[in-house]
Amino acid sequence: MQFEFATAGRVVFGAGSVKKLPAAVRAFGRRVLVVTGRDPDRAAGAMESMRRESITCSPFGVSGEPELERVSEGVATARNENCDVVVSIGGGSPIDAGKAIAVLLTNPGGALEYLEVIGRGRPLTEAPVPFIAVPTTAGTGSEVTRNAVLASREHQVKASLRSPAMLPRLAIVDPELTNDLPRSLTASTGLDALTQLIEPYVSIRANAMTDPLCRDGIARAVRALPRAFRNGRDVEARSEMALASLLGGMALANAGLGAVHGFAAPIGGTFHAPHGAVCAALLPHSVEVNLRALRERAPQSRAIGRYGEVAAMLTGNPNARPEDAIDPLLALCREFGVPQLSEYGIGPQHVDPLCAKASEASSMKANPIVLTRAELAGLLTRAI
Repeated sequence: MQFEFATAGRVVFGAGSVKKLPAAVRAFGRRVLVVTGRDPDRAAGAMESMRRESITCSPFGVSGEPELERVSEGVATARNENCDVVVSIGGGSPIDAGKAIAVLLTNPGGALEYLEVIGRGRPLTEAPVPFIAVPTTAGTGSEVTRNAVLASREHQVKASLRSPAMLPRLAIVDPELTNDLPRSLTASTGLDALTQLIEPYVSIRANAMTDPLCRDGIARAVRALPRAFRNGRDVEARSEMALASLLGGMALANAGLGAVHGFAAPIGGTFHAPHGAVCAALLPHSVEVNLRALRERAPQSRAIGRYGEVAAMLTGNPNARPEDAIDPLLALCREFGVPQLSEYGIGPQHVDPLCAKASEASSMKANPIVLTRAELAGLLTRAI
């Protein structure tokens, strides 16, 4: 048994914990680049609390997926403002952008020098400036991962900057920051969180440290996500989902992902499709195609039994078959109004090129079985 486990240097979880941000920032510096999402007003309270503590805040917005050009602009802004700390307040996009900006401030050259798949893949040798993540969604778990997923429109793909040094120095997870999420974002980010618990659990790199995180997180998400969707002010459900997302981030950072995220990278790099919604549309079909392939070519795989455990949690039936996981996932997608991928302009003509890119994606390497090109095409076609 061999494995590695790493997470953020410190995690602070709980309602109201964002109030600890100013003191945490002051331990690292006084001039902060504050990376926000498309709605910077959601970070206004936190920035005001930092300013009251004589911390200079330079806001920097990231609307949509973090693209290479926008990250370069963030690095330039941080340098111009002499920022010695980077704080991201938002969803996965601003958190990933913040991680990338923090590490590129100290390593020479642009992101393409270090990016996987489309870049030179050079190692990041210099420690980033201190980075603090404050998530305002319950989905990506990016506050405890060691990579930043960046979009390249030129290459029409998303790829990662990756280094253990990119783990945030501090993650502040305050469930109250998710209370005002609209239902559509609650659904898509929540199903992304569920995906990021299921995929590491059936991954070929699943291990004794990540397994308990996945089991606990899946159970929490199954209970809490429908409640949070139906009533955004359900405090307990919001807290459960924030914790499920955190656990999923810890799990994926150490056990990898699978076919859903293998496709999410090229889809997100080619189409204006929200990451969480893409994952939600693919998840039920990934379970179906993986199970069929496992039963045909790897009937002794432990992943089959693990899909059975997922099915038991989804159905409440301890005797559920692995395949019984599929219908409840489809039902969640219907209840939440998850669109088919065709809504984002993806059609049959895109299947082959997307499958080619997905097969090379880093996330695909941890899938419980190597899927054939025909199986990948079938998975994607079902989601279209």
